[in-house]
Amino acid sequence: MNRSLRRCLSTARCFTTAASAPPHGNLFNSRSPITTRLNFVNSITEDGSQIPTFRVLDGAGKVLEGAQEPDIDEALGRKLYEAMNMLPALDNVLYNIQRQGKISFWMTTHGEEATVVGSAAALALEDEVLGQYREMGVLLWRGFSLDAIMGQCFGNVNDHATKGRQMPVHFGSPALHFHTISSPLATQIPQAAGVGYALKRDPARRGKNCAVCYFGEGAASEGDFHAGLLFASTIPSPTLFFVRNNGFAISTPAQEQYYGDGIAARGPGYGIDTVRVDGNDVLAVLAAVREARRRCIEQGRAVLVESMTYRVGHHSTSDDSFAYRARQEVEDRKRIDNPLSRLRLFLESRGWWDAAEETALKSRQKQDVLDAFKRAEVAKQWELKELFGDVYGGEEPWNLKEQREELAGLLRKYGEDWEPWRKELEKYRGKGKELINGT
Repeated sequence: MNRSLRRCLSTARCFTTAASAPPHGNLFNSRSPITTRLNFVNSITEDGSQIPTFRVLDGAGKVLEGAQEPDIDEALGRKLYEAMNMLPALDNVLYNIQRQGKISFWMTTHGEEATVVGSAAALALEDEVLGQYREMGVLLWRGFSLDAIMGQCFGNVNDHATKGRQMPVHFGSPALHFHTISSPLATQIPQAAGVGYALKRDPARRGKNCAVCYFGEGAASEGDFHAGLLFASTIPSPTLFFVRNNGFAISTPAQEQYYGDGIAARGPGYGIDTVRVDGNDVLAVLAAVREARRRCIEQGRAVLVESMTYRVGHHSTSDDSFAYRARQEVEDRKRIDNPLSRLRLFLESRGWWDAAEETALKSRQKQDVLDAFKRAEVAKQWELKELFGDVYGGEEPWNLKEQREELAGLLRKYGEDWEPWRKELEKYRGKGKELINGT
């Protein structure tokens, strides 16, 4: 394992193991040494300092002295960079079409590209992912198409996960082992502990896969965070908890969310191996998550990764972040600590990238996104009958049957005679005929 990364990984065990046997022994049935000195603690490090942050590349894309690069070749380096660049290409188009009223909502990943893509690249494609809402890069890394992204945002026939019944950004893909996003904050954290435990109990997947749970530092203020970590530690499960600490929970800055040493300081309290990583350094994220995943799989226990990044964009299209932070602050962070330029400079120093390729990539990705948008605009929505599907397993309950019959009656009465309904039905595949005709 990378030596500098090993130094950054902190566990509950390393702070309770003394260099020599304590003179008064340990507390019964414990590794806590008996002491005669009254001592209050407020840090998980021996010297009282904050948990260190693991980094490989400096801001100019140069490998830090003493750092060890993760295993990466030209093909992987280029794939990482292209995937990271696809995120702002999508963000720019989808943000603008939301402003035009063509979709209802969008959340960008500006500033967090290295955190999302670097972590995705370190996982196995069969690992089960439970995201929050800025993890579209994980899906892209696994082969989720631009048409599928646009389809979910427009609710058309390319939205195979939610079939137009969810608001934009709530992606899902059973085929890609990506559990569908849910709106309530932090609900996925205890669920992920359960998914990890299920994997551990499955002979076909035990020792091969882990559950990976993404969330922001704001979600760590929810009770579900503590429930999830407690579950994953006391009933051990291979669950990798990945915190995107981007500095803001909507408008609340991180320094107002907690008084302690970030989110990483909470991991050892649950007996969970923990590391803090520079989330704008894609190579550091890649190395940290690779090692975190190895520990999950081999030990069958949870691991916590805190990725320190910065949310450059607004929280969502419903937010104006300049109401609570200075525009200059954002511009400074974009200039000084840019994850895209950091990786680009690294690739250029290796001879793996140049200015001509940069121009071609930006042009190609922008056009690809625009083409997908144009296709999504004219694609049909799912059949109206899908409104009632995928809710319950087994026999359909009486209330859904009653609601379907009520809608079918209204369609027969107004569907062809009332212009607003007739126009709306044109958007749906089948135009509602399957309900009108009872098929």
